[in-house]
Amino acid sequence: MSADVMQAVILAGGLGTRLWPLTKEVPKPMAPVAGAPYLEHQLKLLAKQGIRDIVLLTGYLGEQIEQHFRDGHRWNLTIRYSHEITPLGTGGALREARSLLADTFLVIYGDSYLPIKYAEVLELLENSKATGVVVVYDNSFGDTSVRNNIALDGQGRVISYNKESLDDPSLTHVEAGVLAFGRRVLELLPPEGAVSLEKEIFPQLIARRDLLAYPTRQRFYDIGTPERLLAIQHLFAS
Repeated sequence: MSADVMQAVILAGGLGTRLWPLTKEVPKPMAPVAGAPYLEHQLKLLAKQGIRDIVLLTGYLGEQIEQHFRDGHRWNLTIRYSHEITPLGTGGALREARSLLADTFLVIYGDSYLPIKYAEVLELLENSKATGVVVVYDNSFGDTSVRNNIALDGQGRVISYNKESLDDPSLTHVEAGVLAFGRRVLELLPPEGAVSLEKEIFPQLIARRDLLAYPTRQRFYDIGTPERLLAIQHLFAS
């Protein structure tokens, strides 16, 4: 797929309660990392790969994100925004942005950093008949401090997703914070109210054998806790 027609949708509206008190004053994607807001590192990675159509799904303190990045021209990007007034969950935020979405698009968590070739994720989606693709990582390649939560079958489909299990040997991978969807995923979302992609949409796709996995050996990083924020600080410092 040509990079100049790829779209990345970034979930940047969370409350970031585990980073309190830092996130009392700034939204989590604006947490400072190596001299810049964390989200800026994400956007620079996308721009480097030629992905210039960006939709930022903002919420809590989202005006800070919008004031900093504006239309994105400073980073050679085109940035548009969908701002939720009340928290609607990851699926609800996506539903509110439906008028901005391309036929296929990446979804990237606003607190996750994964330097992979994003075009390959969308190509896997578009070369299949699947509605969704989730990038997955095997913790045996390097501990991310996130428990395995995904099981795969022999054809690369996700057959189970469980974030609560403490000891399930069938869960061999962990969701890495990057997804790809076709627009028809919107048909699975209720017309209103809060909805979670993980809790309400993943199970539907899995039941239909409609969620593929893109395995990567590239460790992902996130800024969800103070410890993980420190780890990514060290990554960029080195």
